Amino acid sequence: MVYVGIDVGGTGIQVGIVDKEGHILCKGGIVTRTDIPFADQVKAMADCVLDTLAKSGYTLDDVASVGAGVPGVTDPRTGHIAFCPNLGWKDVPFREEMRKHIDKPVYMDNDATVAGLAESVAGVSAGTHSSVFLTLGTGVGGGIVLGGKVWSGFNGVGSEIGHMVIELDGEPCNCGNRGCLERYCSATAIILKAREAVKVHPDSLIMEMCGGDPMKINAKIVFDAAKENDPTAVKLFRRYVMALSQGIVSIINILDPEVIALGGGVSKAGDFLLEAVRTEVAKLVLYKALPHARIEIAKLGPDAGIIGAAMLGL
Repeated sequence: MVYVGIDVGGTGIQVGIVDKEGHILCKGGIVTRTDIPFADQVKAMADCVLDTLAKSGYTLDDVASVGAGVPGVTDPRTGHIAFCPNLGWKDVPFREEMRKHIDKPVYMDNDATVAGLAESVAGVSAGTHSSVFLTLGTGVGGGIVLGGKVWSGFNGVGSEIGHMVIELDGEPCNCGNRGCLERYCSATAIILKAREAVKVHPDSLIMEMCGGDPMKINAKIVFDAAKENDPTAVKLFRRYVMALSQGIVSIINILDPEVIALGGGVSKAGDFLLEAVRTEVAKLVLYKALPHARIEIAKLGPDAGIIGAAMLGL
């Protein structure tokens, strides 16, 4: 049997036919349309699934299930997607609508959650009993896997790790609270802080690397300047590492997982980021004489969404 994974993105929707080991056998994709009704959007996805299935040489009889990872909140009990702002969906019957076109079991979960599941099946945390995935991109998302199954909480709104509060009365967050991890550990947070810093330190290497235009600053520029020991960039990097490490230590204290995997665009800093975080976490963990979660860079990249969505059927 094979499993269908649908990775629903803000600009594109990727579809994959996946085996039970998490290997993608065939891929397809369509452009995300937000200018058409929900039912038409789902039909376009279903058509893409059927086209990709035909290309793969498999038939619907070979499909065990269809899974979707969406940037929003899902309700696995009803099969509804409660909220998906990128597509303008609110309390839409995704399972019911998809089964009009493909009469197979349909599952859905948050995109970061399914990426975490993918890493636990075929990625850096494969073979473990418990793992947590952190996606460090425009925002901060999370995926928790316990006993080989995703944990999204009783109401389907769990694993919102980016909205863990690490500083009371801290930076205001888009969620309405203040001091959320996302406000310190996302690429967006790095960029905002860097733009503020170069106003005070215009001689920073960051300014040279962005061609003198602060609007062109990105996380990679900040980290690259830190590698060159630029004082402003080093300060920004250390602040970032401290905030991320605080969040990771809280995860360790609450869940004590085997592996914490770092994904998303910021994780492309690789060992430079990884070693700094490992060092800081070791200082902050509660039980210093005992082992704690391995911290690793996720390895599936953009394929994680497809693989994890497909693996929901397992």
